[in-house]
Amino acid sequence: MSEEKKPARKIIETSKDMGRYMAEYYYELNDAAKTGKQKIAWCTSVGPTELLRAMGFLVYFPETHAAMLGTSRMATDLIPHANALGYSPEVCSYMTSDIGAYLKKTTPLSKAFPGIESIPKPDVLVFNTNQCRDVQDWFSFYAREFNVPIIGVHAHVGVKDATEPIIRDIATQIENLVEPLEKTSGNRFDMALFKETVRNSRKCSDLWKEILETAAAKPSPLTFFDAATLMGPAVVGRGTTVAVGLYEKLLAELKQKAAARDGAIENEKFRIYWDGMPVWGRLGAHSKLFSGLNANVLASTYCSSWIFTSLDPDDPFRSMAKAYTELFIVRSDDYKEQYIEEKLKIYGIDGIIYHDAKTCPNNSNCRYGLSKRIQKSTGIPTLSIDGDLCDMRLVSDEQTKTNVEAFIEQLSEMKG
Repeated sequence: MSEEKKPARKIIETSKDMGRYMAEYYYELNDAAKTGKQKIAWCTSVGPTELLRAMGFLVYFPETHAAMLGTSRMATDLIPHANALGYSPEVCSYMTSDIGAYLKKTTPLSKAFPGIESIPKPDVLVFNTNQCRDVQDWFSFYAREFNVPIIGVHAHVGVKDATEPIIRDIATQIENLVEPLEKTSGNRFDMALFKETVRNSRKCSDLWKEILETAAAKPSPLTFFDAATLMGPAVVGRGTTVAVGLYEKLLAELKQKAAARDGAIENEKFRIYWDGMPVWGRLGAHSKLFSGLNANVLASTYCSSWIFTSLDPDDPFRSMAKAYTELFIVRSDDYKEQYIEEKLKIYGIDGIIYHDAKTCPNNSNCRYGLSKRIQKSTGIPTLSIDGDLCDMRLVSDEQTKTNVEAFIEQLSEMKG
């Protein structure tokens, strides 16, 4: 293929609005941290964000910072500083790169947003272990460093069905956060405000679901690599009207592209499903690799993690408990198999890529036979690639390229 005619991922215009929003979000946090005019809560990405907003906190998500450390490729040099404190090289590289950045007093926020010199100091840390236990250990480090309270929700794992006892337990845990949050924030809990925040979160979730589902169009107006960055407001802005407005605009743009058969990449021939985390330090490189092979990686389990269809503003505590328990990562393998098989049909998938992220076993679904079972039941070919979220020492670009090219050749022969 000539250098002049390499297929590229097309620009999504609303992404510019997303970029401005993310800048405003971080500058607001930076200002609050400097002036103390508003309390800051740190929260895990699928934690009780709605409650924190309703209690008057600005909410900061260390996972987005860790993803930036990965994307900027700063993480690999910072992880050893956390290892030196006794954090294993085999545990979550989100955690170790973020702790390493703190220890070295550096942040990618400074380059992305001039004037921001550090992450915002927390007044309280709030976790939910529905992602993994590492988030609790991660937040515990900062609770000791900043001498601030840490509270959280301990999730159930391996859940096939979100049964009443499970929902009741998680709802009670979320309700029990109210009293300590009142003490830290100085604000009384307002049920009406809480319900409104949950309502906004549900709207955001519904719009995000519709956005991801536009990828079912042929050709798809969206790629997984787009969605991995466009999901920013669904993470940091959940519960706000601003996030809702951004996604209304994005959905309209993608629907227009789908109707015009304006695909995200030129000459889409192969439709790929991605299971697991992105390799943040290779997001652009992987996008170019697949588009150069006329393959669109267009759907994923990861980006769907911010779809919460059970949220109900009329029953906020219980619906939050149900929504956060229905998260893919904490479900049983039986559920995960059915879920992925359904998505393969919806998106008309030709092949599946499983990312075996070496420091993220909870988000790697190719280690216990699931990938082979799905291949047997659907007949859709699969490829597992080794990698990681942030630690690029665990990534072999040449091996990935060789394996992906061979995989697409296999799909081509099958189609032929």
